[in-house]
Amino acid sequence: MTQPATAHSSRRTFLKTTAATAAAATLAAPAVHAAGSDTLKIGLIGAGGRGRGAVRDAMMADPHVKLVAICDIFPDFRDAAHEALKKQFKDRVDVPEARLYSGFNGYKELIDNAGCDIVFLTTPPGFRPVHLAYAVDKGKHVFAEKPMAVDPVGVRSVMESAKKAKEKNLLCASGYCYRYEFGKRETVKRIHDGMIGDVVNIQATYNTGPIWYRDVGKDWDEMKVQIRNWYYYSWLSGDFIVEQHCHNLDKAMWVLKDELPIAATGLGGRQVRTDPKYGNIFDHFSTIFEYANGQRVFSYCRQMPKCFGEVSDIVFGSKGIAKLMGHTISAGSAKWTYGGEENDMYVQEHKDFIASLRAGKPINDMEIAAQSSMMGIIGREAGYSGKRLLWKDMMASTMSLAPKGYEWGPNAVPAVARPGAV
Repeated sequence: MTQPATAHSSRRTFLKTTAATAAAATLAAPAVHAAGSDTLKIGLIGAGGRGRGAVRDAMMADPHVKLVAICDIFPDFRDAAHEALKKQFKDRVDVPEARLYSGFNGYKELIDNAGCDIVFLTTPPGFRPVHLAYAVDKGKHVFAEKPMAVDPVGVRSVMESAKKAKEKNLLCASGYCYRYEFGKRETVKRIHDGMIGDVVNIQATYNTGPIWYRDVGKDWDEMKVQIRNWYYYSWLSGDFIVEQHCHNLDKAMWVLKDELPIAATGLGGRQVRTDPKYGNIFDHFSTIFEYANGQRVFSYCRQMPKCFGEVSDIVFGSKGIAKLMGHTISAGSAKWTYGGEENDMYVQEHKDFIASLRAGKPINDMEIAAQSSMMGIIGREAGYSGKRLLWKDMMASTMSLAPKGYEWGPNAVPAVARPGAV
C-alpha cells in the first residue's frame, strides 16, 4: 500500500552487505525453528518501497529466511514488488500466484492461508492497528513499520495487541530503527551513564524538502486517490509529524528512558504545500513537549523546497551536550566521538528480532513504539488546534481518523486544520 520503488530506490540504502549466522536454539513459538532446520517464512503486507526494503533487510540479516506471500491493496504494486524481489533474491522468493493477495481484505487472506511464520506490516500507518490486531489474534509473529497508529484509538489498540502478543510469546517488533545503530546506542548509553549530567532539554529537528507525489487518473474515486497518495491524508499517514518526525520523537523518548510527556503546545500550518492535491496535511510544525520534572523537548519539522535542511537530535545536559546524529559528546574539557564498529541499522533490527525468535525470547517493543507514535499525534493535534493538550486526556480520547468503511468510492476527509478554529 506504500509507494512503488525500483530495486534501488527504497528509503533503505544499504551501507554494506551483511549476512548473519543464526543461533541454534529452538524457538518457543509454534512453526518457527532454528536455523539449519526449517526456514523462517515471511508474508509481506504492504508492497511499496518500505515493504520491499524491509524484506531486503531481513534477507541480508539472515540466510535462513524466505518470502512466501505478498499482499498489497493495489495489484500493480504487489506485482512490481514480486518481480523486483524475485530478481534480486532468486529462489529465496517463493511466491506462486496463489499467494499473491490484493484488496482491502487481502491481509486477512495472507495471514489465514499463506502459511507464513511472520508478517511484515508495511502499509500506510492508518491501517496498522487493524492489521496488527488481526495478526496477533491469529498467532503470527509481527514486524511492523513505524509509526504504529495515527490517532489515540489506534494507539490504544496497538498497546492492547502488544499485551496479547506478550501473553502468546509472539514477536511484536517495531521499525524504530535508530535504536539499533551501534553509534547511537553507545551515545545514549553514555548519556544514561551521566556523561553530560542531568538531561535538561532536547532539540529534535527534521527539516527536509518535499517528498513524492503520484499522479492520479481522472476517473479515480476519492478512496483510490487518497490511498495512492496516502502521505498527504492524515487518516492514512497521521501527517508528516507522525509519519516522519516520529523518528526524532522516539529518540527523545529513548534518551529520557521512555518517560512520557505530560503536555504539548505547538504551532504549525500549510504555507507552501497549498495545492489541494496535497490532501489535508501541514508542511511545518513546531512543538514543545513538557515533562513532569521540568524537562522539555523542543521539536521542529518542515517539508519545504529550497530551505535549509537539518536532521538532528541535540541533548542539553547540566554538564554538557550530546549530538545523537553525530555520535559526539562535549562535557567541559571532555570530548568524545564514537569510534567503534559502524553498522546498517535497518539490517541490524532484523538481525536482532530474528535472533530473539531463534532464542525463544521474541522482542516485544510495541508498547513503547505506540507511545513514540503518540508523541507525534499529540504534537499534530497541538499544532492543528493551537491548544495546550494534556497527555492523559489525549490517551483517553475517542478521536479516530478512520473512514466509515474500507471500500472503494467516495471518502470525504476533513478540511485543512485552522489553529484556533478546531
